[in-house]
Amino acid sequence: MKNLKYFLEFIIVSILFLIFRIIGYKNASYLGNILGRLIGPNFRSKKIIIKNIKNFNTTINDYDLNQIIKGMWGNYGRILAEYPYIPSFRKRKLEKYLKIEGIENLEKIKNNDKPVIFISGHFNNFELMAMIIEREGINLSAVYRPLNNKFLNIIMEYLRKNFICKDQIRKGLKGVREALTNFKKNKSLAIMIDQRVSEGLDCKLFGKDAFTTTIPAQFVKKFNCIVQPVYIERIDGINFKIIFDQQINFDKNQTIEYITEKLNKWLEIKISKNPDQWIWTHNRWKR
Repeated sequence: MKNLKYFLEFIIVSILFLIFRIIGYKNASYLGNILGRLIGPNFRSKKIIIKNIKNFNTTINDYDLNQIIKGMWGNYGRILAEYPYIPSFRKRKLEKYLKIEGIENLEKIKNNDKPVIFISGHFNNFELMAMIIEREGINLSAVYRPLNNKFLNIIMEYLRKNFICKDQIRKGLKGVREALTNFKKNKSLAIMIDQRVSEGLDCKLFGKDAFTTTIPAQFVKKFNCIVQPVYIERIDGINFKIIFDQQINFDKNQTIEYITEKLNKWLEIKISKNPDQWIWTHNRWKR
């Protein structure tokens, strides 16, 4: 029964991808926004989303809370509609919709010829992070979580390996070992630090404990490497600003707890900037 459900989802998404491609990037993103707001709430628990947002802002009123939820679902829909255009972004055919800030930080990384840890969260079209980094000439591995739907995952892995980042590392212990091997061969690592993980440590996120990955901190301790934060902002619906923030240099004598909490502080600042542009559906504070 589950396989039948997944196959039907695959057919529906495949048809949507075809429609999105036919109507052009701008119209596809606008249509995705509408579909996300209409259909999205049927797929995830509103209870979890509300709990998460209230962890972020304990005094939020109902109007602002609903605005964040609507904006998030619209963003979800836009991301779906933009997947067929990832190859066009890679080939710079949609460059007018994409602005890069802090490109000099990428140049520093290339010139230093030492691997770094790129960190970000699920902001807007988060797939653009690894795509831009690799497109700009950085030798990169990217950690990803396969979709539960094995049929849709075939499409996603094709897009990711061909147009986002060739070296995709599956989330998990095996992936960590693979990332370590690649890092020793001078290959940087891109990782999202905002998902709940099975192995990590409790670290404050908006004042509440959230089980958080320690991979960036472990790499800093082992390799004394730089952390390069990346934020993706959506502007006027269809435009993106990719911001390579100021690089973070940690002392490798600092604790894993300290490094991880410092990175969560960066995450808090970026979520607070545009709360409707972060994905609130993950059960981030699950105990």
